[in-house]
Amino acid sequence: MFRYLLVCALIGQLAVPTQTIGQPLTGRLKTLDSALTLLHERAMFNGVVLVAEQGKVRYTKALGTANIATNEPLTTKSAFNLASVSKQFIAMMIMQLQERGKLRYDELVGTYLPVFPYDTITVRHLLTHTSGLPEYFDLAQQYTGPLDTLTNAGMLHLLHQDKPPLVFRPGSRWDYCNTGYVLLGSIIAKLSGLPVETFFEQNIARPLKLKNTYIYYYKSSTTPRNRVYGFNREDGKNVLNDLIRLDGVIGDGNVYSSAEDLLVWDQALYTEKLVKASTLREAFTPVKLSSRSDEPGKTYPYGFGWFIDEGGKVLKHTGSWAGFRTLIVRYIDKKQTLIVLTNGTNAAGRMADEILSGKRPQLPKTQLITNIRLIDGTGAASRKAAVRLRNDRVWETGDLTAFPNEPVTDGRGLALAPGFIDSHSHHDWALKPDAIPVVNQGITTIVVGQDGGGVPFDTLQVRLKQQPVSVNMASYTGHAMLRQQAMGINGLYRTAKPDEVARMKTLLRTELQNGSLGLSTGLEYEAAFFSNRDEVIQLAQVAADSGGRYISHIRSEDMMLDDAVDEIIQIGRVTKMPVQISHLKIALRDKWGQSARLLAQLEKARAEGVNITADCYPYDYWMSTLRVLFPKRDYTNPASAEFAVNQLFDPAQSVLVRFAANPTYAGKTVGDIAKLRQEKPAQTLMGLVAEASAFSKKNPDASGVEGIMGKSMDEPDVANFLTWPHTNICSDGANDGHPRGYGAFTRVLGRYVRDQKIMPLETAIYKMTGLSAEHLGLKGRGLIAPGYYADLVLFNPDTVQDNARIGDNRALSTGIEAVWVAGQLVYQGQKSTGAHPGVLIRR
Repeated sequence: MFRYLLVCALIGQLAVPTQTIGQPLTGRLKTLDSALTLLHERAMFNGVVLVAEQGKVRYTKALGTANIATNEPLTTKSAFNLASVSKQFIAMMIMQLQERGKLRYDELVGTYLPVFPYDTITVRHLLTHTSGLPEYFDLAQQYTGPLDTLTNAGMLHLLHQDKPPLVFRPGSRWDYCNTGYVLLGSIIAKLSGLPVETFFEQNIARPLKLKNTYIYYYKSSTTPRNRVYGFNREDGKNVLNDLIRLDGVIGDGNVYSSAEDLLVWDQALYTEKLVKASTLREAFTPVKLSSRSDEPGKTYPYGFGWFIDEGGKVLKHTGSWAGFRTLIVRYIDKKQTLIVLTNGTNAAGRMADEILSGKRPQLPKTQLITNIRLIDGTGAASRKAAVRLRNDRVWETGDLTAFPNEPVTDGRGLALAPGFIDSHSHHDWALKPDAIPVVNQGITTIVVGQDGGGVPFDTLQVRLKQQPVSVNMASYTGHAMLRQQAMGINGLYRTAKPDEVARMKTLLRTELQNGSLGLSTGLEYEAAFFSNRDEVIQLAQVAADSGGRYISHIRSEDMMLDDAVDEIIQIGRVTKMPVQISHLKIALRDKWGQSARLLAQLEKARAEGVNITADCYPYDYWMSTLRVLFPKRDYTNPASAEFAVNQLFDPAQSVLVRFAANPTYAGKTVGDIAKLRQEKPAQTLMGLVAEASAFSKKNPDASGVEGIMGKSMDEPDVANFLTWPHTNICSDGANDGHPRGYGAFTRVLGRYVRDQKIMPLETAIYKMTGLSAEHLGLKGRGLIAPGYYADLVLFNPDTVQDNARIGDNRALSTGIEAVWVAGQLVYQGQKSTGAHPGVLIRR
């Protein structure tokens, strides 16, 4: 069944009357007519709609073509492939055979089809989608060739030959299954002694005098009357999409009929022209599901080829196959009928049903972005194109022409890319609704819960509900957060006990069920530093078992880098899930220049089957706490302090971002502070750590007591890490502090792509979008392609530039012209538009 995207009714753009509640049918039909006309103008309706009351036609509309090859216009006599609406006709023929004593609903299928290999499935199970059979499409694709036409006999042979396991115990649950209705087609042919299409003609079409109703299938000998051909709209063009090799079967589809004939069929169901009234009552009764001894029996609102709504007051069925979407609705209490037949993979059906039911119609909204250089996020070469959005998704790309009155944005020849995905972000700390630090650099999705921190997933959900924001957010679950919940804030500086690990695993499972992407660790930080590998691997395995991922600020980025890399590789090898190194760097002076060796180590692991990747930000200075400069956690050891100032950071270029114990130090380098204090930098470093610790003890509720931007990386290593094929771009930024919070992505585009030319623009965009989505497991994001979310950034490759610097860390980027999130413009001209369409993305 086709899922129709709905948004608020269009105001101004689509002038459709929206007040349908309480309207008489005449008023609703006017609304319907306006809506269909507008949808047709926007290439979202090609088909026929008929509305009847008391069996009399009150409204018909036929718009579009029956055959794109000949441009033959559609009429109410045009015969469409009904797709799954065909099932009610198959069910009727089964009912006719039952009335004639040819079969019983509760008899085993094997009674009528001896080669059928399951001995617990009845005819009733097939009729009501309670058989537990798998879909035949999968079997056919696996066991037949591309030139083979699947037939009913062929499908039965596949079941007999391979006997795939049942999905569930027959009768215990409801699950839509086309296989069952193909088998019913075989039963009809077997018991009647006639081809199904012949039995259909003799027992349904002819008695009802249907003029354009018949069964037609792939390579059928039947001569179709007024046959409609299915098609798809692909990037602004209509492409044939009709019968395929699987369409040699009869039962789940391939009954053709017109709107006029379907009304005759509908009216016949109020009579006994085809079967007795008692037989029809059973067909319109919800199926009873078998119960176990410990649970009561249940029903599901489906009968024999009909969905049953509102306690039987509404009977309906949809159809969706190849280029066809169909719908029939019978409003029993009002004696009204709605028939919607389309052949352009569009779906006016739900909208029409809503209007007739008295609901406010919600029409798709389109907009066109023209005259752009499309960089689609795949890494492919850019191309001139236009992009059309429909609601919150990309609809089509290519050489597109604006629809009448469609909003159009002229891209002025600039580059249009997917919205950037920040795979490692701390922007959720005090994030404001407009999210300017994020959107000013083209980011539309941030991924938080990093370095082992974060908050529970349901807390994030509550926050976003209370304060909507302009960007999307996804989250990992932090290891340190789990440790604190299981061990207490004062119990973190040791290895966890088995019962505490068990508690963490339970908490993590809950987070993963709620939608967390996986487990994040910050093993260099004290809250997790004292964990051992076994603890981390046990938790990582929980994430892997739930289909999650692992991302890590590894245990060391300097002295013990090799061991830390070995640890994350082991986690990937043991759990067999994707693992990612956060903000890949070499922060030890003696190891500068060894990026090629480190990348070779990662490539070796990948060749051995470990899916290890990395993200990286484009700066040679980091931001963290002063305490990470003591890898051995010996904060009063002069030798360790001396090692830090010589190997781990440059005091003359490393700036204190904040220092609550003495706020006047903020903005000064450690070297500057040492001069003020008339100390050596190593002595000053120890003093600063001690003073911050004392402040924290006196102010236990204070957070962010100290922070430093440490200059400790080599520029060539940064470039090598950025260009590694398995590195995506991140910011590791927040709303204050390090300039990366405002400019990481634009810095890559300006400094590294345009100026230094370390990689092509298309590759850089791929690393910010498609590759990031792949590394995070995000679906429907990261590309500009039909069906993907319309998170977009329009930028000027010639002028894009980060402007945030130390001392001016909130300067906005230039060259980012416009940003859309879910199809809504959120940033333009270096200003927020006030739109806040961001969502919390669940795994």
